[in-house]
Order: sequence, then C-alpha cells, then structure tokens
Amino acid sequence: MSQQEIISEHRTKELRSDCANCFALCCVALPFAASADFAFHKDGGTPCRNLQPNFRCSIHTELREKGCNGCVSYECFGAGQKVSQTIFNGNDWRAAPETASSMYAVFPIVQQLHEMLYYLADVLSRDVLRDLHADLQAVYQETEQLTTLPVDQIMRLDVPFHRAKVNEFLLQSSERIRSIVAAKRDPRREPKKKPGAGADLIGVNFRNTDLRGMNFRGALLLGADLRQADLREADMIGADLRAANLSGADLRGSLFLTQAQVNAASGDVNTRLPHHLTRPYHWK
Repeated sequence: MSQQEIISEHRTKELRSDCANCFALCCVALPFAASADFAFHKDGGTPCRNLQPNFRCSIHTELREKGCNGCVSYECFGAGQKVSQTIFNGNDWRAAPETASSMYAVFPIVQQLHEMLYYLADVLSRDVLRDLHADLQAVYQETEQLTTLPVDQIMRLDVPFHRAKVNEFLLQSSERIRSIVAAKRDPRREPKKKPGAGADLIGVNFRNTDLRGMNFRGALLLGADLRQADLREADMIGADLRAANLSGADLRGSLFLTQAQVNAASGDVNTRLPHHLTRPYHWK
C-alpha cells in the first residue's frame, strides 16, 4: 500500500469520531452555553447531564429534537479515541480521576491537530497535487508526531503557530485545484452573488448554480439554498452550513468538507457526498 493510500485510509478510519472507544470526552471536557445549538448550559470539565455511566448519551437518537444540534454537528476527528485509548492507555477519567484534568486539557489540543491531519489527508488524496505530495506528507507526519508527545509537552504546544504552517500548504493546494476547475464552470449557471472567504451568505439563493472551484472558506451559509448546486472542488473549510439545504447538491470532491458540516445541514437521497462521508440519519 502506498503512503498516499495509507493516509487516505487513515482519514476514513482514524480521523473520524469513534464514540465506542472514547470516554465521552466531548461530553465532559468541553463547555457550552444555552443557545440555538444547546438546550442548556454546561461548564467545561463537568459531565453532561445526559451522560450515562457507560459513557453513552441517553438522548443520542433524539439530540436534534431535544435542542442539542451542537452535539449532532460536533466532530473530534478521532481525537476522542486517540486520547482515551492511546495517550491515556485506556484509563478513563472515572476510574482514574487523577488523570481527568490532564485528559480534559489534552483533548481539545489533539482535536485541533487531528483536524489539521484530516485536511492534509484530503489534499494528499488528490492526484493533481502529486508534485506537492512530498512536502504535504512531511508536514502530515510532523503533525501526527505532535500527537504522540508526552502529555505535558502536548499541553505546551503552540497550536496556532503550527496551524499557520499547515494552512500555508492547504491554501496553496486549494488555489491550485480551484484554478483548474474554475475554467470548467458554466457561466450561465454562475451565481449573481459571488462567494468568497468569510463572506456573509446567510439565506442566499444558490439553487441550481455552478459553484465548482469557488471559495467558501469561513463563509456564513446558514439557511442558504444550495439545492441542485454543483459544489465540486469548492473550498468548504470552516464554512457554516447550519440549516443550509443541500438537497440534490453535488459535493463530490469538495475540499475540506467535514462530517460535522454535513450533519449541520439538511439534504436528501439525491445529495452526492464525498465517499468518506456518510449521509446523516436526519436526511430522510
């Protein structure tokens, strides 16, 4: 198996949440405030009131109905099981309470590193970037090694500094891919309101538009109408897709799209997703 294939498999298996092998760290370590995404307030380091002794959620199948959309759209990129089973050797915070504070502090750091690995794995899967693969693999391996450091060293990491380094590679890769695809867009289907990094596109009608290779980095797409839109090779990193309608949209090959973003949106059986993402249960 090639290094490219190994990393692609890593993205599919190890860089996605595996709650069965996690000590419910997102339900304990992270804080949240009562809002449209959460029905109640919870402090960091405090177990959620819906957390059961077996580390499972008592309302898991009813999270949306119970006002916990934030839980549905959260993605740890595999950090939960990495911290639980590898970094802390399967010792949970209930049985070993002396590890709790360190475990809670390490979890969000590893989550950020795993998110970077997920994005790097995306561009490493693109044949069009083959000439960049050596550099991309080097920064991928460097990022992965950071997650294997001793706990005290992980807690001292300058994550923003490393993220800036990774982001340079992601930007370069995105611009290369999108410039190739942009020439293929149908000018008759291009939207009147052009997207862009950080753009306010709340509720915008992009229905049946050709958005291939466009830049939605950090864009606000809450409630946007993206039905039948062509989003292939569009850069979706950090785009807010809460309540966006993706029915019939084509997201195959879209850059940096995550399961959390898909979970936050609505879609249907005709929505086409990248092969490594799954159709949410609420897309009925």
